[in-house]
Amino acid sequence: MKYEPIKRSLGRFFAGSVFLRKTLYFLLDLLLLRTWHVKKALRKIASQFPGDTSVLDAGSGFGQYSWRMSRMNSRWKINAIDINKEQIDDCNIFFGKTGLADRVSFHTVDLTTLNDLNCYNIILSVDVMEHIEEDVLVFQNFYKSLKNNGILLISTPSDKGGSDVHSDHEESFIDEHVRDGYSIKDITDKLSLAGFKTVEAGYTYGKPGNISWRLSMKYPIKMLNISYLFSLLLPFYYLIFFPVSIILNIFDLRLTHTTGTGLLVTARKQE
Repeated sequence: MKYEPIKRSLGRFFAGSVFLRKTLYFLLDLLLLRTWHVKKALRKIASQFPGDTSVLDAGSGFGQYSWRMSRMNSRWKINAIDINKEQIDDCNIFFGKTGLADRVSFHTVDLTTLNDLNCYNIILSVDVMEHIEEDVLVFQNFYKSLKNNGILLISTPSDKGGSDVHSDHEESFIDEHVRDGYSIKDITDKLSLAGFKTVEAGYTYGKPGNISWRLSMKYPIKMLNISYLFSLLLPFYYLIFFPVSIILNIFDLRLTHTTGTGLLVTARKQE
């Protein structure tokens, strides 16, 4: 299933207007369960960095997490990077219009060549590592880029059905993924190999979250891959299923999961 063409179309539709871009961020905050889990984790991390803080949004996409972090603390300075130049240019325009360009800047960077030594207190990477073959190299770059006692926060699919793969004979729901997901041991070992000594990982998208993902993301994306004409039906579809997804997301956020299709990982650099 092709996801990137839908993302590009969505980004172009919401580009240009400050109101539309803020609307997009609001909808993503509500719709994407991973955003709920990442925001919860960021709030805990934010309590440890109340003062001047340097943040890297590694794989910034539409810029929604940079936007969220810029509003969490006015003393955070955020460097957002992505390999997609079109999205980077679009985000720079939007953040310039909102008066945040002095605290948030966007740059086109390949994470495999990241070389910002000892620059950041926090690095955030959401739904990025499943797209990168050379993951250990990127983890090493993250480690080198963090200041001592800095924190890395990663959200990525797990090997327990992440990318909607449940057996060796199934293919990823998202064609652009180079891996279906990480096991907790796999990502912990790779982060330890990169230099991190303190790594904590937990499952997200348990049973309620997985159902919510199917209703709010999988089925709409499948319809749009058939024809963009289905976009005319999506408002009516979400009118019915969006309240159900919200309730499921609340349960997923509050429960502790013994398994799940997503992983939320924190790693601290301690020299």
